Amino acid sequence: DAQCKFIPMLTLGIPASGTMALMLGALMIYGIAPGPQVMTDKPDLFWGLIASIIVLDVVTKGIAELSLAPRGVPREVIGDWVRLTLVYNTGAAFGISLGPYSRWLFLALAVIALVILGRLYRQTPDHDRFRIASIGLVCAGAIGNVIDRIRHPMGVVDFIDIGVGVHRWPTFNVADMAVSIGAFMLAWSLWAEDRARARRTSTDVSSSVE
Repeated sequence: DAQCKFIPMLTLGIPASGTMALMLGALMIYGIAPGPQVMTDKPDLFWGLIASIIVLDVVTKGIAELSLAPRGVPREVIGDWVRLTLVYNTGAAFGISLGPYSRWLFLALAVIALVILGRLYRQTPDHDRFRIASIGLVCAGAIGNVIDRIRHPMGVVDFIDIGVGVHRWPTFNVADMAVSIGAFMLAWSLWAEDRARARRTSTDVSSSVE
């Protein structure tokens, strides 16, 4: 399974497929060297979040495929508001699509995003646990959906269906939720950092004028 191939690639530098080899190359180009030391850098929160969410995502997708087939048939959980409906999404989160090449385009974009997030994680101070958590959530969600794109030619497994009547949010999964929550937290963290930097600059300018 793809989820069993990612950890050896990350911690030992051993790619188990052509796609994993491309991911390994991208990481090394940007100075993120896979190896045992990867798991020792701020591990408690970051890697704990990633491992937990990937396991939850893989397990829930597996249960959805086993218990919600055939696809496209809704099962009500809380009336019509919350339903479980098995669908396969070749696009991005929440059904965003770029046509017939969506699977590979979004796989490439996910790898690039993971490289950028990996560098941001390495630059994040140990005490900034809010940002570490936000990066961990986005990485976990991205990896969860990358696993599906590698193992599933039909696309990413989605099954959470929310809405009222015909007015429904695009079906999503646990990985999508992690990406969305983590992205919001990361945006907030970066905005707060910029605001604090601007205040310090303003204070320094005022002090120099005096």
